[in-house]
Amino acid sequence: MPFWSLLDEDARATLLRIGRPVGFPAKDTLMRQYDLTDHLLLVRRGCVKVSANSAAGYQAVLAIRNAGDLLGEQAAFDGGPRSATLTALTRVEALWLPAAPFRDAARATPAIALALQQVLSARLREADGHRAAAGSEAVQARLAALLLDLGAEYGRPEGNGSVLIALPLSQDDFAGLVLSSRRTVSRVFEQWRGRGWVTTGRERLTIDRPDELKRIGMGAA
Repeated sequence: MPFWSLLDEDARATLLRIGRPVGFPAKDTLMRQYDLTDHLLLVRRGCVKVSANSAAGYQAVLAIRNAGDLLGEQAAFDGGPRSATLTALTRVEALWLPAAPFRDAARATPAIALALQQVLSARLREADGHRAAAGSEAVQARLAALLLDLGAEYGRPEGNGSVLIALPLSQDDFAGLVLSSRRTVSRVFEQWRGRGWVTTGRERLTIDRPDELKRIGMGAA
C-alpha cells in the first residue's frame, strides 16, 4: 500500500506543512544515483522509474513507483549518497520534503513513523520476492504478470479487448523489471508478436490478447 494511503489526516497535514509542491516533465530526472542531496519526494501523481548502475556496468531497473509512494527515504535517514536514479515516466507531481523536518515529524507523529516502517518492510519483502522469483519462475510468466499490472495501472482500452500501455519503457527496462537479460526479453516479445498477443512500438506497447498473458502470468501469481 502506498505511503500516503497509510497516513491519517493529521499526519498528511503535517507533511503538507513541511513540504512544497514540485513538478517534473516526463523523462526528467528526479534524483540521481550517487548524488548527495537531503530531501525526500512524495509522489502525488504520475509514474517514476527507479534504476541503478550495476557492478557489471549496465543500468538495472529496480522498480516502478506510483502516486502515494515515498522516494529517497534511505539517503534521507542514513546521510549517504543516493542509491538509485529516479526518472519520470510521465508528468510527475510530488511533494518535496526536506529531510531534517521529515525526520522530526516521524519522531513526533506515530502515524508517520508506522507508515514509514510498513513501507520499508514491504520493500524488503518485495526485494526478497524478486530474488526468489528469479530462481523459480519462467521469464515469460514474470513478463506477462508485469505487463498485466502495467495495463491495469496505466493502460487505455483500445477496443476488441486490447490495452495500450503508453510508457517510455525500453526492452532493457522490461528486462530489469523481470530480472532477465535484454536478449531473453526480446526473444519473448518476438514470440508474442508472432502469435498476435502484443504489438510493440516506440515508447508504447499494446496487449492484444490479455487472456493469453493471464494464462501465462498465472505462474507468477
